[in-house]
Amino acid sequence: MKNLRYKALALDLDGTLTDSDKKLPLKNKEALWKAMDLGVKVILISGRSVMGITGLAKELEFEKRGGIIAAFNGGKTFDYQTGALIQQLFFPKEVIAETCAIVRKYGAQPLSYTDTEIVAETDTDPYVLAECKCNSASVKKVSNLPEFLDYPIPKILGAGEHERLVKAREEFLSLYSHICDSFFAESYFLELAPKGVAKDKALARICEYLNITREEIMACGDGFNDIPMLEYAGLGIAMKNAYPETLEKADCIAPFTNNECGVAWAVEEYILNM
Repeated sequence: MKNLRYKALALDLDGTLTDSDKKLPLKNKEALWKAMDLGVKVILISGRSVMGITGLAKELEFEKRGGIIAAFNGGKTFDYQTGALIQQLFFPKEVIAETCAIVRKYGAQPLSYTDTEIVAETDTDPYVLAECKCNSASVKKVSNLPEFLDYPIPKILGAGEHERLVKAREEFLSLYSHICDSFFAESYFLELAPKGVAKDKALARICEYLNITREEIMACGDGFNDIPMLEYAGLGIAMKNAYPETLEKADCIAPFTNNECGVAWAVEEYILNM
């Protein structure tokens, strides 16, 4: 491992590691196994919940090969093999009701999570169902989301049309920027998170845990919320299908999309062939 230029590989999932059907292509899997055999620590870092990431961790054989899960954009980060908790942050309970009200005010749907389900006030909204697909989970419909959320939650997700969510974000931050952060995972997913949640901050904690430097991390992504991670890593690679804003911030742009296994290209180019 001491001869590796990149000792850790941080991977966004949707639009990056997985294809448009949310499946893990064999070519990506095999490239990652080769990197892991060299000693590279793979980090699955996503806005998805823990339940939405563990299936991929199992496919990549994290149980025996090791690996790190950074769910909720790093809000809950842990070593999959040992169970060691690296970071866990919770959404401020006192602002849950008003946050949901702000999201609804702009015609979007607030949702959150149990250990096994998506929780929302509708089970038919297409944006809510898109989040269910990302997490391979069903939706639990409740009449009043804030009342149901009487347990620690990692975040609230606003799901809806981008223009409306932009306005919701502005109002949310005008009230709660001292205790919360907010950013877009996709144009239709607004993350409403505890202060300090972001992919770059999660990678900083992981660097401490692994005793490596940021220059020794390579990261791949495509979304708005991947920009801090790509800028933090020693090498930030955007998939060909990334948002224009993400492409601008990347050190390198893969010549392939997520459906064409851009991650496998990045691993072969910058880890296996170095």
